[in-house]
This record gives sequence, C-alpha cells and structure tokens, in this order.
Amino acid sequence: MSDARSAAGTVGLAALLPPGSGIVLRHDALPQGARWRLARRLARIAKARGLMLLIAGLPAEARRWGADGVHLRQHAARRAAQARAIGLIVTMPVHDHREAHRARRAGADAALVSPLHPTRSHPGAAPLGRAQWLRLARAAGGQAVALGGMTPARARALARASAASGIRPGWAAIDAWEEKAATRKARRALAR
Repeated sequence: MSDARSAAGTVGLAALLPPGSGIVLRHDALPQGARWRLARRLARIAKARGLMLLIAGLPAEARRWGADGVHLRQHAARRAAQARAIGLIVTMPVHDHREAHRARRAGADAALVSPLHPTRSHPGAAPLGRAQWLRLARAAGGQAVALGGMTPARARALARASAASGIRPGWAAIDAWEEKAATRKARRALAR
C-alpha cells in the first residue's frame, strides 16, 4: 500500500518487494500529472520485477495508466463489473461486516481486511484481532489480505491460525517495508 508519508518513497519500496507481490498506488493528494508519472514509474518497476500494480481510483484510469487492477473504495463498489469487463483485478478495503458484504456482492477478487493489529496509518482505530479478522475475511469472499500492523512474523502466525478455516491469507503492509528499507540503508552505510 503506497503511503505519501513514506520516508523511503514508494518507488524505493517497490524495489524491495518480492516477485509476485503487488503495489496499490493511492497518493490521492498528488496532482493528477504527478500521480500519473508515479504510476508510470511503478508500472515499469512492476513489469521488470514481476509485480502487479493496482491503482486506487476508477477502472478507466487504472486501465489508461497501464495497471493490472483497481483498488475500489467502498463508495465505488458498483464499478467492479466495469473493471472486470476491461480485464482488471478488483480489490476492496474491508473494515466491518457491511463493507465485507459489499465486497462480496461486488465480486472483489481480494479484500484488504483491516486493521488486524494496531497501526500507525490509522491511529486510534481499534484492531480487529484474529477472530474478527477471520469472520470478515469469510464474509468478504475472494482472497483475504491482512493489513494493519503486519510484519512477516505476524503474516506467518495468521497463516497458521487460518489453516483450519480454509482461508489462506495474503498480507499487505506500509510500515513493514519502511523498516526493511531502513535496515537495508543502515547495512549499506556500515559496509562503506
């Protein structure tokens, strides 16, 4: 998930993602031209590294900008059919049961269910906890993706806990990649 507050920058973080991962470009506050240029840079990185690029916004914009999919906000759920008609993957955010049911009705390919843990990006938001996260993941249908305070260790723990439910969760992060970038930068500085 891109975040305008990122110290390492979205482009720098994209270079850390393992092949098969995806980038959801949000950056809604950027002027349209700057957002388009960022999307084009990320599209080139995604193609070179075997990543998927999703644009938070409207399907036509995502297609025009060369993305693999669109991250539809809840108010735009009705656009899911349009996105699929033009060959885009559809993801949606899910924070409660109402949103989970809307994602299911829209036929979202993946639901980003959050916040599983406390997170800096949503200060003060009550974390769902594992049991509630699993209920929302089941209700949303499609691929469940955990977001909110996620780390590789937390992702492994969630996968183990979810095995009995038949859910094979993915995970997304903002701060976990920031930490990885900071660690990489510190190692490079020590090597000099």
